[in-house]
Amino acid sequence: MSYYKFKKTSIHFFTVRVLCVLILNVSCKKQNDLTANGVDEKPLLEERRDINLVEPLNWWVGFKNTSLQLLVHHPNISTWKPEINYPGVSIEKVHQADSPNYLFIDLSISETTKAGKFNIMFKKDNKANLVYTYQLKPRDRQAEDYIGFNSSDAVYLITPDRFSNGNPDNDVETSLQEKTINRNDDYARHGGDIQGIVNHLNYIDDLGFTAIWTGPLLTNNMPQSSYHGYAITDYYQVDPRYGTLDDYKALSSKMSGKGMKLIMDQVANHCGIAHWWMPDLPFSDWVNHQDNYVKNKDNWDDSKSITTNHRRTVNQDLYASKTDKENMSAGWFVSAMPDLNQRNSFMAKYTIQNSIWWIETLNLGGIRQDTYPYPDKDFMSQWAGEIMNEYPNFNIVGEEWSYNPLLIGYWQKGANNKDGYQSNLKSTMDFAMQKNLVDALNEEESWDNGLVKIYEGLANDFHYANPKDIMIFTDNHDMSRIFTALKGDVINTKMALSYILTLPRTPQIYYGTEILMHDFDKPGDHGLIRTDFPGGWAGDAVNAFTRDGLTADQKSMQAFLKKILNYRKDSKAIHDGKTIHFAPENGVYVLFRVLEDETVVHILNKNTKPLDLDLSRFEELGLKGRTLKNIITNAKVIWNDSLLLNEKGSMVLSTKL
Repeated sequence: MSYYKFKKTSIHFFTVRVLCVLILNVSCKKQNDLTANGVDEKPLLEERRDINLVEPLNWWVGFKNTSLQLLVHHPNISTWKPEINYPGVSIEKVHQADSPNYLFIDLSISETTKAGKFNIMFKKDNKANLVYTYQLKPRDRQAEDYIGFNSSDAVYLITPDRFSNGNPDNDVETSLQEKTINRNDDYARHGGDIQGIVNHLNYIDDLGFTAIWTGPLLTNNMPQSSYHGYAITDYYQVDPRYGTLDDYKALSSKMSGKGMKLIMDQVANHCGIAHWWMPDLPFSDWVNHQDNYVKNKDNWDDSKSITTNHRRTVNQDLYASKTDKENMSAGWFVSAMPDLNQRNSFMAKYTIQNSIWWIETLNLGGIRQDTYPYPDKDFMSQWAGEIMNEYPNFNIVGEEWSYNPLLIGYWQKGANNKDGYQSNLKSTMDFAMQKNLVDALNEEESWDNGLVKIYEGLANDFHYANPKDIMIFTDNHDMSRIFTALKGDVINTKMALSYILTLPRTPQIYYGTEILMHDFDKPGDHGLIRTDFPGGWAGDAVNAFTRDGLTADQKSMQAFLKKILNYRKDSKAIHDGKTIHFAPENGVYVLFRVLEDETVVHILNKNTKPLDLDLSRFEELGLKGRTLKNIITNAKVIWNDSLLLNEKGSMVLSTKL
């Protein structure tokens, strides 16, 4: 009996030892797997959020730049001392601000640092520690894999509030100032959201677009006209009336699944006056003309604001006065949009880190930077340079609303600027060609009017460092729609669109252009330009997504654009080919794009009567006897001595059959 007990005990002891060894092995394997994946989770970490706000909300390991600056906002936090105990992370310096409620903490994150969570301990004599749990995440992809939009893309621009209401439950957010929606008011919120875009990705993809640029989707807690998104009041929060951060991520993910790129609209120049930091600004120079604002904020209105002179040419003008330069850069865009002072190094760092945070969080395919010439231009060079250094294949387009190619070209990377300025910006916006295009199609033909405007406009490409990286468009959210600008002429509108889609450029088209949306009732009125897309709301009488209720002209335009866009997707000649054009004659302008065995011929014809186009003039292209296909009608033509142009309009021919 005693032997049996001893044997049983021995067996039990042996079994326990084996189980312990197995558990230890499994535990070690799991730990090794986590370490191999660059994740170092500490299961005993007590997660706490004792601090009101720390930004950026998280960060990543594996950046070229191993520095990170945290903005900490909490009552009287300047009297507390932060400490971090995490392998590879060290505090380099702690900065107090002018407000006692801020600290700026400079961190160094070594190249060997593992992803994981750690606690930032804030200590003060005779006080319980304040603790904030911060996370360093592993990066989802290599920096080189962030491929920005380029000349192979066609960009669909959307004003999110006006495209489609996919989730009526988020129409009203009672914690924000503007609490209503009213589709009868052009300047009120209408309820469009991220889910509405997700719901109609197939429509956008089928049309042939490969990228989407949405207006800003971050919180705009303004009392009115918050729908447009350009008065941001929280740079790290998705406006709940558009959805959640997870919704934004889902949009990006679903677009990536279709091979599409998401372009984020960012605003470095200004914020909204209801931004959370405005009642408690960290430094005395956080925004420009801050003394003036603080002195008058209790009775703030347009008359109190020191507003920019909008004279953007001072950025290049050899003779510009210091006063004009300062007023242009430091003046507020409007009284409701405080001008951010990027000459403050903490603001500069905050803005750069915010852009990088969104690139990583959303796997972006590009940034569109609003009002590009307005902020301090040396900062903008630094901002673009740091992003492009981290993401060498990324792209950023800056808004320079100028009709002067010299000014547009100044901002592009590689420009040979007399002052030596290098912007580090790959793409600028071609407002000059947009104006030329409208003039060319509206004017009667003569020696110096009509189609010659775009012929000579394109000749200005000699000035641009990289013409094909420039973004061309027929219209956007800030100007009359192209159908309105072309006086309701459907054929001219098709001509404008086919032209920009065959140029050595990156084309952008505003939502609704494909169904001839217009602003005839109040030309140029922003609220009307950004009108609701029909079919985006339940109960709409017309549905452009399904084509129900569209007119014949609208259906024709949709089909026309779809043909060209889908051909363009795979046309190497349009993406990267050589451009050859011939001076307009007799109301006809011909442009060729050529790469290897593919030639694309674009013909603009303003004649209302049939015309035989003499093809001998184009002999240098070597097309004689070749068969080409009309990519709109699929009809085939043989390139011999002449080509019959039966009617006014555009013709796009290709040697790809």
